[in-house]
Amino acid sequence: MLVKPRRYRSTYGSRPLAPAARVISPAPREVWEETLASDSTALVSQSPAWLDCLCASGGYEDASRLYELPAGRRLLLPMVRRGYGEGLLAIEASFPPSWGTGGVIASGGVCAEDLAAVFADLAGRRVMRASIRPNPVLNAAWAKVSPPWAANVPRLAHVLDLEGGFGRVWGQRFTGSARRAVRKAEGAGLTVECDTTGRRMTEFYELFERSLERWARQQHEPAALARWRGHRRDPLRKLQVIAARLADRCRVWVAWRAGELAAAIVVLQDANANYTRGAMDKELAGPTRANYLLQQLAIEQACEAGCRHYHMGESGTSASMAQFKTRFGARPFPYAEYHLERLPLTAADHHLRTAVKRILRFRD
Repeated sequence: MLVKPRRYRSTYGSRPLAPAARVISPAPREVWEETLASDSTALVSQSPAWLDCLCASGGYEDASRLYELPAGRRLLLPMVRRGYGEGLLAIEASFPPSWGTGGVIASGGVCAEDLAAVFADLAGRRVMRASIRPNPVLNAAWAKVSPPWAANVPRLAHVLDLEGGFGRVWGQRFTGSARRAVRKAEGAGLTVECDTTGRRMTEFYELFERSLERWARQQHEPAALARWRGHRRDPLRKLQVIAARLADRCRVWVAWRAGELAAAIVVLQDANANYTRGAMDKELAGPTRANYLLQQLAIEQACEAGCRHYHMGESGTSASMAQFKTRFGARPFPYAEYHLERLPLTAADHHLRTAVKRILRFRD
């Protein structure tokens, strides 16, 4: 079904959408940085540097949008475009798959009325599809004004509140089992390093490739297909570009036991922290609880830096993954990814993936 933007109305109360007074695209970098610094929920993935990483990895161009509203507020939507300019075959996203959280940032924080104006603007874009994967902690505001004809993809993330500092997080939010696992790891003879130069990304990738084999067995997926999907989603060059461009905002935590790689995680940290990638050698990390120690150290560092939230990423339908995260005190945040599209691309993609998984007897 074709989008009919002129008839779009907000579900925020009974008022029609107020159009943005002015839209500037691409967004001026100076204003972007100012807006990022003034939004307490903002993530590294909503920064200009992250968008530059995305574009440098190939195939995308800057399509960020600055909204100057009649009341004087400024909103900024990090966004990239792939396709034929701004024509009907172009795809715009905030952000594409495997590139994390996009969505709006605003001076003083985001409110539902802000998002209504953004939806109104995107509804009028002459592109094939505009997608938004917003910050999970802002789901209530997004859900309040999402258009009924948008394709909504349900998601689940876990986020840890760091309010009160690490002492409170450790004593009141970590479960007893998490604290015991950390103490066991501390006595297991592990060597841990936090790298902010990108030098240790190759070690992370070595563990990532080992994990692909394990994930393939768990999911009942051909190993070759799992490797192809993993390398396509996260090629080493992509992670190296991120580490080089983000510098100390990209932290690679690595644990060794007796010189052998046990586990590694990648954390993006600025005003808030985001555990974005993890991999391990199960034979070493399992008995030593290396993953618990890496998470504890990353969370403690985020607290010391004054971060408000520690995002632990997507949990999907995995009960074991959700349980691991809740042991650190992270709470589940159901939210939606929004697709404003002229053809039912999201539904078609879902049906195709479901059919392939059924054939492979794939286990999520």
